[in-house]
Amino acid sequence: MMRSFFRFGAPALALSLLASPASAGELVMVAGIPLDFILFACTLLGVALFHNHTLYVGLTGMVTITLYKLIFTGFKTGDGFGGLLGHFGHEWVILANLFCLLMGFALLSRHFEKSHVPVILPKYLPNDWKGGFVLLVMVFVLSSFLDNIAAALIGGAMAHQLFKAKVHVGYLAAIVAASNAGGSGSVVGDTTTTMMWIDGVSPVDVFHAYIAAIVALCITAYFGAKQQHAYSPILRASHEHTHIDKARVGIVALILVFAIVTNVVLNVKFNHLADHFPFIGVAVWLAILVSVPVRRPDWEVMPETFKGSIFLLSLVTCASMMPVEKLPPASAMVALSLGFISAVFDNIPLTALALKQGGYDWGVLAYAVGFGGSMVWFGSSAGVALSNMYPEAKSVANWLRHGWHVALAYVAGFAVLFFTLGWQPHDPHKAPAQPTAVVQPATTN
Repeated sequence: MMRSFFRFGAPALALSLLASPASAGELVMVAGIPLDFILFACTLLGVALFHNHTLYVGLTGMVTITLYKLIFTGFKTGDGFGGLLGHFGHEWVILANLFCLLMGFALLSRHFEKSHVPVILPKYLPNDWKGGFVLLVMVFVLSSFLDNIAAALIGGAMAHQLFKAKVHVGYLAAIVAASNAGGSGSVVGDTTTTMMWIDGVSPVDVFHAYIAAIVALCITAYFGAKQQHAYSPILRASHEHTHIDKARVGIVALILVFAIVTNVVLNVKFNHLADHFPFIGVAVWLAILVSVPVRRPDWEVMPETFKGSIFLLSLVTCASMMPVEKLPPASAMVALSLGFISAVFDNIPLTALALKQGGYDWGVLAYAVGFGGSMVWFGSSAGVALSNMYPEAKSVANWLRHGWHVALAYVAGFAVLFFTLGWQPHDPHKAPAQPTAVVQPATTN
């Protein structure tokens, strides 16, 4: 139990060191730690220990933290219910997009599975451990231009067929890692990199994240594929009479095209509107609804997907309410640490703080916050989405025990990137905002 607390509580508590001095006087402190962080750490510990009841733990933590802030500390947007409404007024677009994508891509994965593409896939793959390795490379490539949630679910659907539903937890961790790695260097592949693009960071400035991502992919794909082959190898069967359902393939393509085109057009032409409406999530559901007359979606997956989605949103909401006003001065070590913190703390507010502060190597940061969430199943939206498909992945202990290679891959990829290109910080990419009470001096205790 103490080891679990160290792994999950420590990163959350470490964030207390990032709270601004301005807000510290308004906080209730316990042993020098803001009570907000202790409540969040307890929520994460509960998720780790009671993995069969993650939804209830997440909702309990969110309600507890919300009530605490309503009664005692208030929110960044103000006190009482006015502050609460202001907070959700700021966060609702992110939450709505996540919800729509998680729910919509669950239906996409079912369309893909029923298209019979995964059925015929085995005959094109090596039948030893290299087959599993190639599948993870495919997930990586898909995630480079698709959302990482979609890439993870497509990978999960293919693995379900390839291994006859016997998928090792270590391989599930590798699927999540591959999807997050593929999205880390692409401004359309991950929410955090899209945030950078919206904020004015050039796509070229994050592209070198792929140096680290490819190294990390090779490591986790090798060990994950070896684990899967020993557990349940690829089963080849005769599928001469299997026909591809082209209509379902077309639906999958339609959903992805709607998501990609909306993302690109929004950020190129209308980036000032990106924070005002969940355009990408709505585009995905528009494509789903348009395609209903062609093939009926598997609405039966919605109840479990809904539970998993609400769980993730509860953790994201908890993280958004933490009194973190600034990050330490940008450095390679800070970026490395943010990767580990991202395993349990939502990477969206971390990325927002980094963008506000500036001075980061955006490629290094993109890799850190993008891939870092793969180390724990609930550390990324891709991990939560895949765990809805494979509930056995919701054991944090099993994820850490069998997916140990993800942490190894993260550190190795970071080291290769740092020692090849070094730390290349960027000046603020846009003019600073008008000074407010939130702006902090560049000094530390």
